[in-house]
Amino acid sequence: MFDIQPSSPTPIYRQVIDQVRRLVAGGQLRACDELPSVRSVAERHAINPMTVSKAYSLLEAEGLLTRRRGVGMAVAEGARPAHPPSDRLALLQPALDAAAQQAAQLGLPRETVLQAFDTALRALLTDPKSTP
Repeated sequence: MFDIQPSSPTPIYRQVIDQVRRLVAGGQLRACDELPSVRSVAERHAINPMTVSKAYSLLEAEGLLTRRRGVGMAVAEGARPAHPPSDRLALLQPALDAAAQQAAQLGLPRETVLQAFDTALRALLTDPKSTP
């Protein structure tokens, strides 16, 4: 469910938070859907369980997740389903800005960058488990 990048400058707990927010905003996670357990996420990504627990707790405090006794964390009943495309694009904008800045710094032509993005997006939409 999560794509954790340990080498990213973004802290791991923040990566988990941002990904849960995007999954809810995009409608892939809906109210009452269960999240993977802290232990399973930590083991799968070889990260500290406290990091995952921190992310889940912050999302719970925000009202996006709810703790269900004996079951684990689930998307809260009041969590909004898929947001309008403009709201979802706002969640993507920081990543697009960072990628655009890096492309400019590398001196890559606009068409090359757009082609690379299109290729990566098509690969993910064809097989969501693949990584570009």
